[in-house]
Amino acid sequence: MIPTVDQCRSLMEQYGMLDNIKAHSIMVERVASLLARSLVKAGENLVLEIVAAGALMHDIAKTECLATREDHAKKGKRICLDHQLYEIADIVAEHIVLAQFDSSHAVREKEIVYYADKRVSHEVVVSLEERLEDLLDRYGNNKEPLRKSIRKNFGLCRAVEKKIFARLPFRPEGLAMLVNSSDSVRTA
Repeated sequence: MIPTVDQCRSLMEQYGMLDNIKAHSIMVERVASLLARSLVKAGENLVLEIVAAGALMHDIAKTECLATREDHAKKGKRICLDHQLYEIADIVAEHIVLAQFDSSHAVREKEIVYYADKRVSHEVVVSLEERLEDLLDRYGNNKEPLRKSIRKNFGLCRAVEKKIFARLPFRPEGLAMLVNSSDSVRTA
């Protein structure tokens, strides 16, 4: 089942999602949905409802995992499976690190949500470089192996960005302006 926006909001409440994490998730949905709609107009075959729901639910387990220190992507996938949200479970599981990526294949919903999450710091659309610095500051904790892993993941994210924007009539630098000027926001 693909959850509706209202069902996603209900699950956010049920799982006690903190307001700042909700705000982040809503902005990730705005970015992801704008990209998905633009890609559909460019001829890509995507399910817009899957993108929106995956984006809204990507951090469904984060609040709980802040206390337990569990992997919130894995826990989020379990939550999705527990609620029979099979269509978005892998998107939630892979929003931090994509399991597989092929630049020659069509853009997938999980790539859009993965990328959108990397472009949103708190609830502001930023460049990949700004987001990388934010994550290194917050999670790197001067631990070089973790910092190296974060940098490697952003190398993949740059490849995803290249794949997505190769099919779009605007550049990554214009994304924030487009999102902020969009008046067709589904979650507002």
